[in-house]
Amino acid sequence: MTTMSETASRSRWLALYVLCLGDLMIVLDSSIVNVALPSIQEDLGFSQSALAWVVNAYLLTFGGFLLLSGRFGDLLGNKRVFLTGVVAFTAASVACGLAPSAELLVVGRAVQGLGGAAVSAVALSLIMGLFSDPAERAKAMGFFGFVMSGGGAVGVLLGGVLTGLLSWHWIFWVNVPVGIGVWLAARRVLPGDEVAVRAVRIDVLGAVLVTGALMLSVYGIVSSHWVLLAGSAVLLAAFVGWESRTAEPLVPLRLFRLRNVVVSQVVGVLWAAAMFAWFFLAALYLQQVLGYGALEVGLAFVPTSVVMAVCSLRVSDKLVMRFGIRPPLVAGLSLAAASLALFSRAPVDGSFVTDVLPSMLLLGAGAGIAFNPVLLAAMGDVEPHESGLASGVVNTSFMMGGALGLAVLVSLSTARTESLAAGGAAPLEALNGGFQLAFAVGAVAAALAALVGGVFLRPEPMTMPEPELDGDAEPEACPEVA
Repeated sequence: MTTMSETASRSRWLALYVLCLGDLMIVLDSSIVNVALPSIQEDLGFSQSALAWVVNAYLLTFGGFLLLSGRFGDLLGNKRVFLTGVVAFTAASVACGLAPSAELLVVGRAVQGLGGAAVSAVALSLIMGLFSDPAERAKAMGFFGFVMSGGGAVGVLLGGVLTGLLSWHWIFWVNVPVGIGVWLAARRVLPGDEVAVRAVRIDVLGAVLVTGALMLSVYGIVSSHWVLLAGSAVLLAAFVGWESRTAEPLVPLRLFRLRNVVVSQVVGVLWAAAMFAWFFLAALYLQQVLGYGALEVGLAFVPTSVVMAVCSLRVSDKLVMRFGIRPPLVAGLSLAAASLALFSRAPVDGSFVTDVLPSMLLLGAGAGIAFNPVLLAAMGDVEPHESGLASGVVNTSFMMGGALGLAVLVSLSTARTESLAAGGAAPLEALNGGFQLAFAVGAVAAALAALVGGVFLRPEPMTMPEPELDGDAEPEACPEVA
């Protein structure tokens, strides 16, 4: 006979799967278009410079509205914000798939970013609220870690398969049945919002300043406009000044006095910078240097996805519960650094088995192991009523780190390629030399993330909430995670 506790446990895990599926749909769209860009350019007549906006429009709105979406989750209810985001993202996916012109596709991608920000900003907060038991929470965060880290690899795989077998339109249409299913399931299985719908006071000026700063920074990064980056810094300074004075701040600055929150953000920025660039540059290396087609590129990422799934879902939580947060974090990021270092040696005439597969396997293992402890460290010190905001901060650090890393490493790659070409190197040799430099710098970023996390992170023991005791009963001991 099924007990009430078993029913509640099944309900929690079902809610987790729904949340992870919703967030996976969002994460996929940061990389799924990469392999399809040549087909999109040919069909809709994008210029070479304008083509980047298929990616950049999504990053701009996604990064710009994460903090505001997280705050709305705390004030209006995480479930409500999650459902609204799923609807916006799904509707925008329909529009993108049907877009008859380049301009409308870019607009649709921007709306996708808005919906994606709402979903991603509150999903982590909802998961933290569902699981209080340390072992269950570590396992649940392993699932979510796979979504965050594995989404890039799955996106390249799915983008290659859909574009190669069908057409680029399907990279957007595939979101529609998933989005509808997530919305229907989320309405049934997610816990109701504890916050009553009420008139809330939003820090409008703070929202405008931080959203403007984030959007300007992403735009400045992806377009290499340093004036815009300077403007972003000015807006960010104004935001910090305002938040320190206003009575009801959008982002309470005391959040950044929490050591583990700050350290995990630094680790997240460095790690995302390396990982986002790895996915992007690895796909380019396979296409432009080794001559792979879209379907072949997608299939090449299968080993990464499989190993990442195994390590995230079966290995990471066990390592966290046995050794704590720091050792798995350092080990995983070190494996990722080794992966990038191997790819920095990939030659022009490289073979998949000897020059690509080892890096794919190491990256899958490293990312699968490392993301769980990074997320646990980031959320462990935060009070429940601010978990939506903290979730938004976590996602913002990953997104900004990814955008910054991608822009910097691509710029370094391009400069190195131009330098080698000017020195008389063959075009393919020059192109590959640029990729090798970018991979090497990415390896340094991942290694630095491992060092920062290992030295400065001070995680608290993971403890269960104290049960109501009858008489003189003793509370159960719980494994510590330090």
